[in-house]
Amino acid sequence: MRREDRAVNDFSRQLEILRDCRVLHLALTDEAGLYSLPLSFGFLLEGEALTLYIHSAPAGRKVAAMTRGCPVAFSMACGVELLPGATPCQTSCRYRSLTGTGYASPVEDPSEKCRALSAILAQQTGEDAVFTEAMAQSVAVFRIRVDSLSGKARL
Repeated sequence: MRREDRAVNDFSRQLEILRDCRVLHLALTDEAGLYSLPLSFGFLLEGEALTLYIHSAPAGRKVAAMTRGCPVAFSMACGVELLPGATPCQTSCRYRSLTGTGYASPVEDPSEKCRALSAILAQQTGEDAVFTEAMAQSVAVFRIRVDSLSGKARL
C-alpha cells in the first residue's frame, strides 16, 4: 500500500468497516474473461476466519463461474464523502474501504444456506430473520472464504 498512513491493519477496525458496508464489488473470471459486479452480501466470522456470503438467482454467468469454484477479488467502501478543495487538484474524499481475495464456492448444505441468507439480510437491514429450507430452495448461495483482507481509510 502506497499510503501506509491510511492503512487499516487492525482486524477489529477492518470488521467495523465491513459492518458498515452494504455493497460488495466482486471480480472473477470465466471463459469469457474478467467479470465484475456489485452485490449485496453478508458475512459470518468463526474466530478470525471470515466468510462472505452472496445470493443469486439459480442461473447466470456468475452462478456458472462460482458453481465450479473459482478465485475471486472483492472491494467495498463506505463513508464516502467529497472533500472539495480550493483547486481541482486539492479535491479529495473521505472513505473507509476494504479489498481482499478469496475462493468462491456454492453452498449446498441447507442449514448453512439458511444461516447465510440470515447473515445477508442482517447486513443489509440490521434485522434478524430466520430462513427455512423451503425459503432457501429458490436461490443460489455462495460463500467466499477470505484469504487476504486489506483496509484503508481517510477520515
